[in-house]
Amino acid sequence: MTNPAASFDCKAAAAIARGKNEPDWLVAWREEAGARVADLQLPQPEKTPIRRWRLDVQGVHRPGKTVSSAAQLPPAIASLYDASGTGLLIVQHNSSVVFTRLPEEWAAQGVVLSSLEEAARTHGELLRSHLMTAYARDEHKLAAMHAALWNGGAFLYVPRDVTVAEPVQAILSADDGEATFAPHILIIAEANSRVSFVENVSSSLGGTEAALVHNGAVEVFAGAGAHIRYAAVHDMDSSAIDISYRRAILENDARIEWLIGDMHEGHVLSDTKTILRGSGSTSDTKVICVGTGSQRMSVTTGAVHIGRSSESGMVTRAVMKDEATAIINGVTKIEKGATHANGEQTERVLMLSPKARGDANPILLIDEDDVKAGHAASVGQVNAEQVYYLMSRGISRTEAERLIIYGFLHPVVSEIPLEWMRDQLQRILVKKLG
Repeated sequence: MTNPAASFDCKAAAAIARGKNEPDWLVAWREEAGARVADLQLPQPEKTPIRRWRLDVQGVHRPGKTVSSAAQLPPAIASLYDASGTGLLIVQHNSSVVFTRLPEEWAAQGVVLSSLEEAARTHGELLRSHLMTAYARDEHKLAAMHAALWNGGAFLYVPRDVTVAEPVQAILSADDGEATFAPHILIIAEANSRVSFVENVSSSLGGTEAALVHNGAVEVFAGAGAHIRYAAVHDMDSSAIDISYRRAILENDARIEWLIGDMHEGHVLSDTKTILRGSGSTSDTKVICVGTGSQRMSVTTGAVHIGRSSESGMVTRAVMKDEATAIINGVTKIEKGATHANGEQTERVLMLSPKARGDANPILLIDEDDVKAGHAASVGQVNAEQVYYLMSRGISRTEAERLIIYGFLHPVVSEIPLEWMRDQLQRILVKKLG
């Protein structure tokens, strides 16, 4: 059992912020968050003993090497994005952003893409009014530590009525097990704007036993009528711990689509929640995860309905093999006054070995009468009748099971907005499933 507060030095975190010439308000903001760490409790995900994880290893500031062109990026990073593209791209290596590409055609329309640290200097008021207001600094101990330590990150601003026609790519990669790796992604999409954002988190620790902790966060703010698609694929080494909290706040008629692939090799704590504050707002969340070895995965999706006639859909599909364990939680909350809201959720877990474990927990919390809500959950093994049917068509048992598994995960894989990233996800699936 570890105590993350025991080795946490909030003054050291603030000193690093000063060394990066961050504004005085942000230095004080970080120091205040760090001071809260000792008094806050760790989150308590259902049936997942995260107190046993190496959460005390938060690392030290290890900036990557800044480059002037994508061609100069390290090979391990270059393989994670479409090298033939010329679109919007931001890359973080260990504790800092090392490359940003914002084509002039989008900059001329007022689109901003930069590291979050740079945005603190260039768009201070906008950052100050949004940063960690959806994911609060005092939500729990890990949130306070993230607030004090976040580094690099990405800031995306899309002005009113602007449609960014090509996906924005963010590569977040670590190859130093002693580095602080705590990126924060902040997206502000003004009224009637459109954008797709693709996040790729990876590590290449070279087989070392370094216990890297990715303590990451995403905040999305969608103005009235804005549409945002957010896709993420996480694929890190088995010795790394992947902590990801994602939050979105939607105004009237806004929409967000979450497409999450938790392909990480080590322990996972993933929490994705949408606040449907505006009337007519919609949220569609699709998550897949694959567990192998002795992995422990806690994957939570949530939707909070505040606006009238708001709609949410959540689909989570998990495949567990070996001795892996997944706790899948879906939480739909409909507040009083959210009339005509509709919340649907489905959690399904497929277990491929006798020692694998899966737990699907659908939760409906409804404080309003005039609404619709539903859930479905299942935990089981590969359907023997489906295997028999495919084998009767001349397909081997191994290939039949493989086809069934890929079909099980297809609803998320098929919707990733970049073809090369879909291919990458398929390669990860082949690696994990064998």
